[in-house]
Amino acid sequence: MTTSGFDGRREDEPLLRGCGTYIDGLDVPELAGAAHAAFVRSAEAHARLASVDVTEARAADGVVAVYLGPEVDGWPFPPRLPSMNRDLWRPLMAADTVRFVGEPIAVVVAETRAAAVDAAELVVVDYEPLPPVVDLDASLAGETLVHEHAGTNVALAWELAELPSEVWDGCDVTVEFDLWHPRLGPHPIEPLSGASRWGPDGRCTAWVCSQRPAGAKHVIETLLGLEHGTVRAISPDVGGGFGAKGGWGCYPEDVVVAWAARRLDRPIRWAQTRSEASLAMGHGRASRHRVRIGGNLDGTIVAYSVDALQDSGAFPAMGTNVTTNLRNSGTGVYDIAHATLRGTSVVTNTTPTVAFRGAGRPEAACSIERAVDRFAAAIGRDPLQVRLANLVPADRFPYRTAVGATYDSGNYTDALLMAAELADYDGLRAEQTARRSAGVGDSDGDTLLGIGVSCTTEVTGGGEGERATALLLEDGTVEVVVGTSPHGQGHETTFAPVVATQLGLDAAQVVISHDDSDRSPVGGGTIGSRSAQLGGSAAHGAAVKLVAAARERAAALLEADPGDIVLDADRGRLHVIGTPARSLGWSDLAAEGELRAEHHFRPEGGAGSFSFGACVAAVEVDAATGEVALRRLLSVDDAGVILQPVLAHGQVHGGLALAVGAALYEQMRYDDHANPITVGLADYAMPSAAELPFFETHETVTPSPLNPLGVKGIGESGTVVATPAIHSAVLDALSPHGVEHLDLPLTPEKIWRALQRSAAA
Repeated sequence: MTTSGFDGRREDEPLLRGCGTYIDGLDVPELAGAAHAAFVRSAEAHARLASVDVTEARAADGVVAVYLGPEVDGWPFPPRLPSMNRDLWRPLMAADTVRFVGEPIAVVVAETRAAAVDAAELVVVDYEPLPPVVDLDASLAGETLVHEHAGTNVALAWELAELPSEVWDGCDVTVEFDLWHPRLGPHPIEPLSGASRWGPDGRCTAWVCSQRPAGAKHVIETLLGLEHGTVRAISPDVGGGFGAKGGWGCYPEDVVVAWAARRLDRPIRWAQTRSEASLAMGHGRASRHRVRIGGNLDGTIVAYSVDALQDSGAFPAMGTNVTTNLRNSGTGVYDIAHATLRGTSVVTNTTPTVAFRGAGRPEAACSIERAVDRFAAAIGRDPLQVRLANLVPADRFPYRTAVGATYDSGNYTDALLMAAELADYDGLRAEQTARRSAGVGDSDGDTLLGIGVSCTTEVTGGGEGERATALLLEDGTVEVVVGTSPHGQGHETTFAPVVATQLGLDAAQVVISHDDSDRSPVGGGTIGSRSAQLGGSAAHGAAVKLVAAARERAAALLEADPGDIVLDADRGRLHVIGTPARSLGWSDLAAEGELRAEHHFRPEGGAGSFSFGACVAAVEVDAATGEVALRRLLSVDDAGVILQPVLAHGQVHGGLALAVGAALYEQMRYDDHANPITVGLADYAMPSAAELPFFETHETVTPSPLNPLGVKGIGESGTVVATPAIHSAVLDALSPHGVEHLDLPLTPEKIWRALQRSAAA
């Protein structure tokens, strides 16, 4: 089922015409005459600040002020969640110790951006180096502390009960291995930027490049000790986020700029360069999973465990918490009787990690899918058949996993069989067998065919839900204000038909508003594939309540009982049952004054829905160079009811592209002294269209019972399902050469070296 009213993305025209309202180009009267801020950032990963000399900077032309960390009167950022180590707080700017390259030390405010940048280079910092912590095991050992006052480097730790030894002893086969999930850079097309201005009414307007403007409002108010309602946060057009602009909803720089704007009594702008974004915007992934799987020779998986060690970076942010998603989807789509999990997050002298696209779900999927491949190889069975034999049956939903998660709905077998059939899995295997029998791959210039398959699930939505307000305007149109703040997802295009269907209006008569905390002061934002099922359901509920309010008003005008008033959705008019000739339209009701309805949607118990999908990847690996060419990448996704197929496919395509990058190219790297090696897009390999295959996307529809629309999340599905399939395909190609395992990314050099080692053995 799809909603009507799609006639292209409503959001696109101003962007295509170059009329987007991104912060760095924002031209509003409130920012007239704004000063510009530039931050002095640490060049050391771990050091005491012996001195910071700003004398020359303060005397430079055009400089308005220079402030150091101790001068900024604000509370530090606490760890993102109460479950995290509360002693590992983050100062707005470093006061006496720096803990990662890129951490702000000072802010220069000048009349122009150029003057601010030039003056920032005049600040002289004298560092007393301290031993850096980069290695996760070394951090866990705690011999060197990133935060001495905390007495530990552990930011978060949790574990489920250990499995009895007899469970493992009863397995015919067990396989154990470590799987590293490399640190990735979100690299949205727009780096962070912002602006702040204090008005004569004593209120601050903060423009934030954020996925959660309501969160930014709360953070700025709290950390600057302001009364509730002092700050208005606005997120205009945002050029991508991928989780790096979620979390708290803002960064320390936003709080510092708001403080400085108040101190100087003038508006201030700031914007990161691309290099600054590489250093200071949150990174993602960065963990090691110690995986164990056990089962029987007939292909039954009996037991599974993961011990996850997560890199939090220098300060705990949402990346610290991503190991907990193992509790949601750690056992994947498989009916595994026994499982246990453990997660530990530690701080290091690196950029803090965030809930980057997928936020622990790609890691969970890669681990269980790689484990199934290794198990299948150990018992000499086809990996597709092993998967099919262990999938949770469709008649077992809602299904409670061995680690305590409840999957709301699913039909994994149909999705996996569809993917295998559409990709001609059997034909690919037959071709691979024929080529290997003929010796293809044994000579220079040959390519190795590899086939990978995956079937995954991921939790989406849930939590505290979302709010929406529906307003009947004077002209009979309806405005719906939502707390989910889009940055390319297409909320206006998606939500308007949902509302219009309930009201009997054309989608063009419904306006979707967002991004302003004065209008939507509470909202979880656009993160975690939550918007359609939570924000969409909230909008749906507000529309239903608006109809109820309209029936009350129409009853008074028509001198009838509200229970006798019905809405003719085909005409968009209300009338008494049985007398449609005498009716009132929405414009008639609007003439009587404002009509408003609010709705807070929260799924029962805060439960999330579980999207799922399957993927088949076919690759050709050049045996001489290690280069990987993606021959096919086919996915079947199930996100419940699809509200807008074009937008859903776009989300899948974006996820697949990220999966290609994560599997084959991308990694943020540090040396042994915690110096970043990847400091821009010249050093960080991201796939372009030339490296991407033609995406073949398909879907099944298994509605969720947890919301009135039956929808699930889809924003991260491509990333979750395709990364392990590509990983599997490359290692399948290398398996005849004795290469059993390689960690991502599977770069040509890594593959070439593995083949050379194999040949020399």
